[in-house]
Amino acid sequence: MPVYTVHAPRGAGPEPFAATDKFEFVRDGFHFWAFVAGLIWLIYHRLWWALLGYVVLSIAGEVALSMLKVDIGARFVVMLLFALLMGFEAASLRRWTLSRGKWRQLDVVVADNKDAAERRFFDRWTAQHNAVNDQWASDRGGPPPTRHVPSQPFSRPPSPAQNDIIGLFPQPGVTR
Repeated sequence: MPVYTVHAPRGAGPEPFAATDKFEFVRDGFHFWAFVAGLIWLIYHRLWWALLGYVVLSIAGEVALSMLKVDIGARFVVMLLFALLMGFEAASLRRWTLSRGKWRQLDVVVADNKDAAERRFFDRWTAQHNAVNDQWASDRGGPPPTRHVPSQPFSRPPSPAQNDIIGLFPQPGVTR
């Protein structure tokens, strides 16, 4: 099963549920697209320092191999090994870049895919953060609010001047 690390922005504020849509789930393991097209993969994930290191090492490797007058087969094997290293270390480069920025690692989750990892993480995370008293959460199983509960701010009785209905509806109590 794949292993995911969960990262959150450091400046999320005092409310722990404020930045949950910005959480990053980084899958550990081999990344095929980083192996096949490392340069494009680094640009797509905006890993600028890793991109700079990738370009510098690629150029330095090619220059060193050409100065040593290595044949094309050996160059291909060296660059294939470099691409293989990129595929295996792509997740580590993402985690390193996130840790350099304003991100912190929250948890490690084992799941079949990213959706299952998110589900497992948030189930565990909300249980730890006592989501019962969260003012931003909505109770999906509760009854809808009523207009005649005096404790609710929107339950004011309508004033007599507001009895008129605007639109194509008849006035209340009038026969057709």
